[in-house]
Amino acid sequence: MKLSASICSLLVLALVAGPCLAQNRELGSSGTLIEGIAAIVDEGVVLRSEVQMRTQLFMDNFRAAQATLPIEQRTTLPPAAVIEEQVLEQLIIKEIQLQRAQRIGIVIGDDILNDALSQVAQGLGITLEQLPQALANEGLQYDLYRQDSREDIIISQLEQRDVMSRIRISPRELESCLARLEATQSDEFDYNVSHILIATSGSASADALAAARTRAEGIKARLDDGENFAELAIANSDGPTALEGGTLGWRKGAQLPTIFADVVPSMEPGEVSEVIQTGSGFHIVRLNDMRGAEPVMVDQVRSRHILIAPNELLDDDATRQKLIGIREQLLTGEDFATLAVANSEDAVSSADGGDLGWTQPDAFVPEFTEVLTALDIGELSEPFRTRFGWHILEVTDRRSYDTTDDLKQNRCVQEIRASKAEEERQLWLQQMRDQAFVDVRL
Repeated sequence: MKLSASICSLLVLALVAGPCLAQNRELGSSGTLIEGIAAIVDEGVVLRSEVQMRTQLFMDNFRAAQATLPIEQRTTLPPAAVIEEQVLEQLIIKEIQLQRAQRIGIVIGDDILNDALSQVAQGLGITLEQLPQALANEGLQYDLYRQDSREDIIISQLEQRDVMSRIRISPRELESCLARLEATQSDEFDYNVSHILIATSGSASADALAAARTRAEGIKARLDDGENFAELAIANSDGPTALEGGTLGWRKGAQLPTIFADVVPSMEPGEVSEVIQTGSGFHIVRLNDMRGAEPVMVDQVRSRHILIAPNELLDDDATRQKLIGIREQLLTGEDFATLAVANSEDAVSSADGGDLGWTQPDAFVPEFTEVLTALDIGELSEPFRTRFGWHILEVTDRRSYDTTDDLKQNRCVQEIRASKAEEERQLWLQQMRDQAFVDVRL
């Protein structure tokens, strides 16, 4: 079975960019180094063999990718020394990241890793059991890919913790984004508009213009008194759709006539505009209906949890037993918030007594969502496992909620975070690199 070229490229990139298999230096019985060292990085090392292997892997796959391109689009392979230098620097950065992740206790178990690899396999249309052979068919080592995947997940969690937490969004930035979103979103709405025109010629005298305005104002007054717009349009409008009751039909906001574009989006269905003067005459617009602005209602749940993650001192079973003890305390009347502050390792929610706020159930990992969905209000879960550790969970309330404004705000937050993330990531990496002890031996 062959992987697609795009998927294969992604896998190869993961291998090339993957972290080093850092080891301590070891001496053989003869007193000579078993493995050459490319660089010493704080408490770890980058091995020469790792640099050579990944350099060769990059060059092989670069040549293979170039062979699939038209000749005019091909680029020359950089010198091996340049590639080797780049690969070494990547491995040094990865080693620094992995050491930091280890110091703060980020651990990715086999169950979490298998879930991630199962998703990769599912994307390829195969099972997890078939993934090793599929990779082998492309010349990729499953053990190496598995190790790289584990380390990629570790680094991803580290970056979420260290980088995203550093990004600050000012109220002014958020307001500016929301205003920009508000100004453009009307282009996507559908508007059903009707129109009455009292036409004037370009050479009309002041008296003629005044008479036309008076006539238009009189029609507007009759509309305000409740007369039918379509009947008045048929009887009075000089517009091309007068016989159709002045209707312009359904149009996207971006397709509205220019003279209406600043008026219609701010109107409510059934509302009639004031008289609008243009070079062609005096206009009255009615917004009959609009689509695309319906509220987005979702079911939300408010919950709180206590999270404890296994570590070197507390294995998986001991962690579960600890949560069983905490659950028994809660069942005997102990305060949830107090126990969450004292025990939970969720740095964000523990400060709020474990409260996760109002969320959609599917905002969490599948294992968490499954438990959350099954609980009744006030019910306390048994301890359960996710990729983050062991949890106990309580649902405190449920509601149906209009998220329209929240979605706009979340979209702006994501856009602003994304615009800042890469710069923050580079600053973070540079800071760690500057603070690390690195002795290059190549």
